[in-house]
Amino acid sequence: MRVVVTTPLEDDLLERIRAADERIELVVPRELIAAPAFPSAHPFPAPDERWDALLESAEVLFDFGPLDLAPRLSSRPHLRWIQATSAGVGRLVERAGLQRSDVVVTTASGVHARALAEFALLAMLMFAKDTLRLVREQRDHQWQQYAVEELRGKVVCVVGLGKIGRETARLARLLDARTVGTVRTVGDRRAEDLHVERLVPTEQIDELLPEADVVVLATPHTPLTHRLLDARRLALLKPSAIVVNVARGDVVDEQALIDALREGRLGGAALDVFEREPLPEDSPLWDLPNVFVSPHSASTVAAENGRIVELFVENLRRYLDGRPLLNVLDKEQLY
Repeated sequence: MRVVVTTPLEDDLLERIRAADERIELVVPRELIAAPAFPSAHPFPAPDERWDALLESAEVLFDFGPLDLAPRLSSRPHLRWIQATSAGVGRLVERAGLQRSDVVVTTASGVHARALAEFALLAMLMFAKDTLRLVREQRDHQWQQYAVEELRGKVVCVVGLGKIGRETARLARLLDARTVGTVRTVGDRRAEDLHVERLVPTEQIDELLPEADVVVLATPHTPLTHRLLDARRLALLKPSAIVVNVARGDVVDEQALIDALREGRLGGAALDVFEREPLPEDSPLWDLPNVFVSPHSASTVAAENGRIVELFVENLRRYLDGRPLLNVLDKEQLY
C-alpha cells in the first residue's frame, strides 16, 4: 500500500508510520514538501509536475498535496483515503469535488481541542481582567487603578459542542462559569454530558444569546452556520458581551461585527479566524481597542504532529484490517 506524505513531518514520526505495518510503502518527497515556517505548520506544497505522478500512484495521502491539484484528486485511479491535518476541511473537500467521490477523508478532529479551548479561556480572562487596557497603559507608562471582573457566574454560550466546544465548556465550568450551548440536532443528548446547563438546537440559538456574557463559536462552517452570527443576532447580545471565534471566519458577518464593536454595542472580540486570511492590512479589526487578533494559530502547538500521526497510525491499522476508520468526514454535513 503506497502512502504519500505531502506535508512536513519529523523523521521520528515518519518512522512511526513505517513501523505501523510491513505492507506500507511510505513515500516522502522531501524536495517537494514545503518547509514549515514554525513547528507543526502544514503548508500546501508548491506546484511541481512531479506531484502528478506521485498522486497518481498513491492509495493513501497524508494531507491533500498541492492546492491547485486538489480538484483532480477524485479522479486518481488508486486513491482511496486522505488523512487531513485539520478538523475543518469540509469546504476544501467540497471545492475539490471530493464530495461526489469514493475517496474517504479522515480529519484531525480532536487533535486541536485543548489548544483552542485554552485560547477561548484566555480570551474570557483577558476581557474579564481588561488585559488589552493593561497592555496599552504599560506601553504608555500609565498607572491608573481600576476594578476587574471574575468569570465566576458569567454565562458562556458555546456554539457547537463538538470536541472543541465540549472542552471549552468543561474548562469554563472549572472557573465556575455557567455554560449553555448548541448542537445541530439535540436528539437524545444530555446537556450535562456536554458540560452545559442548557442545550438547544443551533437553529434556536436566539434563545441563549440575550443572557450570554461570552459567545464562543466552535462550530463547523456549513450552510447552516454560514454567517450564523449576523447583525440581527449580534443585536440580541448584551453591550458588555464578548465574542470568541475559533470556528471559521464565515460563521460571523464580519462587517456587522465590526460595526457593533465600533459603536459600543458589543464589549469585545477575540478572533482566531477571519473572512479573508491573512487579515487584510486595512481591516479595522487590527486597530479596534476591544479586539484581540490571532493569526489563525490558536490551534497549533508543537505536539500537534505527534498527535496527528498517532491518529493516522491507528487508522492505518484499521484500514489494513478492514475496520471502520476514526474521524471520517461526513460529506453531507461537511464535518
